[in-house]
Parts: sequence; structure tokens; C-alpha cells
Amino acid sequence: MAEVNGSVPPGMGNFIVGIIGMGDMGKMYARRLSAAGWRIIACDREDQYEKLREEFASMNNIQILRNGHLVSRASDYIIYSVEAAAIDRVVAEYGPSTKLGAIVGGQTSCKDPEIKAFETHLPEDADIVSCHSLHGPKVDTRDQPLVIIKHRASDESLRKVETVLRCLHSKHVYLTAHEHDRITADTQAVTHAAFLSMGKAWHSMRQFPWEGARYVGGIENVKINLTMRIYSQKWHVYAGLAILNPEARKQIDQYAKSVTELYKLMLGGRLDELRARVLAAKERVFGREDQPKWADKPLLEDAVLDQFSLGKGKAAADEKDRKPNNHLSLLAMVDCWSALGTVPYDHMICSTPLFRLWLGVTEHLFRSPERLDEALRIAVADSTFRSDDLEFTFAARGWAECVGLGHFDTWRERFVVTQKFFEPRFPGAIEVGNAMVKAVLESTKS
Repeated sequence: MAEVNGSVPPGMGNFIVGIIGMGDMGKMYARRLSAAGWRIIACDREDQYEKLREEFASMNNIQILRNGHLVSRASDYIIYSVEAAAIDRVVAEYGPSTKLGAIVGGQTSCKDPEIKAFETHLPEDADIVSCHSLHGPKVDTRDQPLVIIKHRASDESLRKVETVLRCLHSKHVYLTAHEHDRITADTQAVTHAAFLSMGKAWHSMRQFPWEGARYVGGIENVKINLTMRIYSQKWHVYAGLAILNPEARKQIDQYAKSVTELYKLMLGGRLDELRARVLAAKERVFGREDQPKWADKPLLEDAVLDQFSLGKGKAAADEKDRKPNNHLSLLAMVDCWSALGTVPYDHMICSTPLFRLWLGVTEHLFRSPERLDEALRIAVADSTFRSDDLEFTFAARGWAECVGLGHFDTWRERFVVTQKFFEPRFPGAIEVGNAMVKAVLESTKS
């Protein structure tokens, strides 16, 4: 096969990459790898066969096959791009057909069940090199973290995987499966729980938060845009990471506890106790004033965030209309990190765009003593957001209970009903959210 853009080196011209699972990430990988010259064979469920053949008919480097048996027996490197909850079932079905001496990996967000499935169902001669792009399918892969896990493989197999994935121009991060799950729990699980809870709270109150003057300004823009971004995705993207990752379960449970306990302090008017707890958490997470853990330059600037509002007219444009907010979701985030002993900056190399934004706005609040003091004072003295915070507390506890029980069906139902509430607003929200992520990533490049 002819090389394209010089990505396929001599000796690998006949190397075939198989993709089992042609969801959003599977399709993105197929398109990017085939554009670089790699020959791709792929499949999804058999009822998607004709539709996928039609979709990729014009791409000569991509061949759609009817099932995973055909992909597995012909591929030199097989990527399972399926839901974490389905990985064991899918590998059990297609793993025995793996080509002799092939390399096998997965793209799931939780590696514990993935690696167990590979060890259980793959032939012993198969090498295992997994990966995980720490971003969504619509984010530019360039300079994004790409975790590579050499679990059971020769150095030669690892080099082949690196060579195939190099065309994504991502930053390769080498971890074990356990390290991956711990870090993704630190950087994704609680972040997702916060946004899921905000969306559920707004849904319960039947409000679109950008309509009116209650949620105005840079911090609010991030909350709203990223909540819409998460709810515009498929429900299983976040369910598997939360429910199947033991580390994530602990962290989501702690976040719900932090939300509840801080809210009780607010309700009780116990300002001194609230301030002492939040400032102690700030010191453990962000360091002392004379030895801060954050960089001299803030992760986010107001000028970048203020331009990305979903609202229209006076409510979105007039800063003087802004209602003071206690930012319970951010206070609880730092309290949660403190309780877990998590230092968020330790995992920046593996951080997702969402995590960088969430850490950025959290840091933004805590960098300013005046801004933080206002949030604490408002938490006790102003009841404007009291009902919002009550719904947020209910939502955080609901998600934690769902994760603790391991209920995928309950997760799906909770997610989808809120998704449907916001669905009419997704087109505009996604456009603004993508622009915001791009602008922030550009502004944070060093």
C-alpha cells in the first residue's frame, strides 16, 4: 500500500489496523489513521453494517466488515472501541478469532474491566497494548494526552502501536492500567459529577440558566457551557468511567459528602466554621500563600471566558446585573480534593480539556481572596441561590447513590431525561462550547 504523508514506514505497508466499535471515537480513529495511510478494517453491530458501508464508501483505506470475527482474524493491531460496560461481552465473542501474534488494545475510559477481559478471552500469543485518548471525538487530537498501556507485549509491539498512533500528534503518556484508572478518577470522575449535578439541578428547576441575570460572567459561562457539552454526549461515555472504576466511586461519593456538609453550614449560618473549613482545604490543595502550588500565570483569564455566553441581550452583556453566587460546586470541589489528598496539578499531563477548564475556574475563584470571601459571605447572608443549591445537593447525592449501587439503567434514565430537557438548546451550546474549549486551550499553551 502506498504511503500517505509519510506516516506508514517501510516494512509496515501491509500492516492492518482493525477497529471493533464504530461509535464516535471509533470513527474518529478510523478517519484519522486512514488519512495518514494506514489500512483500516472495521465493524460495529451487524445491524449497522449497510449504513457504515455507505458512510465510508468513498474512503478507499477503510473497509467495513460485517462482524468482529472478520476484523479480528485479519488485523495486525485490533482496537476495541466499545462501551466499558460491554467490553467483556464483546471481547468474549470476538477475542478467540484474534489473528496469530496480533496486538490488541482498547479505547475504554476504565481499564480494569478492559484488561481483565483481554486476559480472560484473548489467545496467549496476543500482545496487549491499550490506549486512551483523553478527550472527546470532536476535539483536535494535536497535543492532547494519549495514554499508552504496555500490559503484555514485546517492545517491538509497543513501537508498532506508537508508530500507528503517531499521526494523531498527541502527547504519549505511559501508564499502567491501575495508574490510568486512578488518574482518570482524579481528573474526570468528580469533574463530570459536578457538571451532571448542575444540569440535573437546573432541569429540576425547569430553567435554562443563561436566560436571565442569575448566571452571568466567566465562571458561569464555563459551568453552563461544559454542562451542555456533557449532556450532549452519549450517556455511556460517563457511566462506565464512574461506575466501573473503583477509584471514581470513592471520589464521587466524597464530592456528594462535601456538597452536603458545606450546604448544611450555609443553611445553619455558620460562616466562621464554613470559612475555616474552606480555607484549610484551599491550603491543602493550592498551598500556602507564600508557597502556592499554582503557577504565576492563571490557567484562565476573565477576558477569555467572558466572551462565551449562551445568553442574549442585556442579561448576558451587562456585568452590573450579575447576581453574587456562593459557587457551592467549586467550594465542594476543593473540599473534596482536600479530603481525598488530591493535588490536581500532579496530573496535568493526563488532564482532559474539561478538567483544565474546571480546574481553571476553581483556581480563578480561590486565587482572589476578595472573590472567595464574597462567595463565603453570600453563602450565608444571601438566599438568592438557596433553592438552586438545594437541588444541586439532591442531584450530587443522587448521582453518588447511583454510582455506589452500580446501576447502569438508573444512570441512563437520570441522564437521558435531563438530556431531553436541554436537547433543543444543544446546537447553539455545542458551537459556543467548542469555541470556548479551543480558545482556552490556545490561551493555556506554554
